[in-house]
Amino acid sequence: MLNAPVASRYGLNLQQLACYRNFASRSPVQASIEPHPEVQGLYTLTLNRPEAKNSLGHQLMKQLRNSLQTFKHQQARCLLINSAVQGTFCAGADLKERAAMSPEEGGDFVKSLRATFSAIAGLPVPTIAIVDGYAIGGGTELALTADLRVAGPSAKFSLPETRLGIIPGAGGTQRLPRLIGRSKSKEMIFTGRFVDAEEALDIGLVDHMTMSGSAEQIALDLAREIAQAAPVSLRSAKAAINEGLETDLESGMKVEEHHYAEILTTEDRLEGMRAFKEKRQPKFIGR
Repeated sequence: MLNAPVASRYGLNLQQLACYRNFASRSPVQASIEPHPEVQGLYTLTLNRPEAKNSLGHQLMKQLRNSLQTFKHQQARCLLINSAVQGTFCAGADLKERAAMSPEEGGDFVKSLRATFSAIAGLPVPTIAIVDGYAIGGGTELALTADLRVAGPSAKFSLPETRLGIIPGAGGTQRLPRLIGRSKSKEMIFTGRFVDAEEALDIGLVDHMTMSGSAEQIALDLAREIAQAAPVSLRSAKAAINEGLETDLESGMKVEEHHYAEILTTEDRLEGMRAFKEKRQPKFIGR
């Protein structure tokens, strides 16, 4: 947030600072999380900054953080991560804003970006990134925070930071190798080259790909399937998988035992058993 010392640094007086704040308060929505109009328990995180190809500027990131804080309290079963900008998923960091930052400010911004992406990766519900367009730098790192990724015909992934004299700083050097392996990750990061949808599927960067249909429709169909599951089961399963993969198999089995025990007394489990016995669809309530 701009304050008097910062305003002075950029040559603004207090009146100009007030005008800036008034403008910022009326700025368009660049990042939001909204419930899907048709599928119960499904939400969509939408990036919508067309003039900057969804680049990750201060305003977009602020709105994204605020949306995540609200979303954590929802009884959701799945979250789609999508772009409202045709041909672009996310162009990464806003380099115009970054150019005006001091090294300290730049470091703080990347630290905040890393924390926000970790918050997305740590969401207790399944997440699906829909990439149909460019996902550059932080855009690829954002896609990596999702549990699943669906690529459309124009999807192109790249981590070009080494060509800018830096390295991926929002999880790229850590999440990518865990997904596609060490060598392929090094190749992508060392060269900074683009990976198209077909190659992304081949190396395991995405889980589904279409060369003619709608990536959003594929993701929506997948989300509809996921939404049929019990919310408590989805949260426990995701936690068990993520926590177990960070340890050895024996310890992972104990992680599974712990999460299984947690759901034994839930209302959703009892409802699931009743519905199976009565041969009907269960009505889960998320507890």
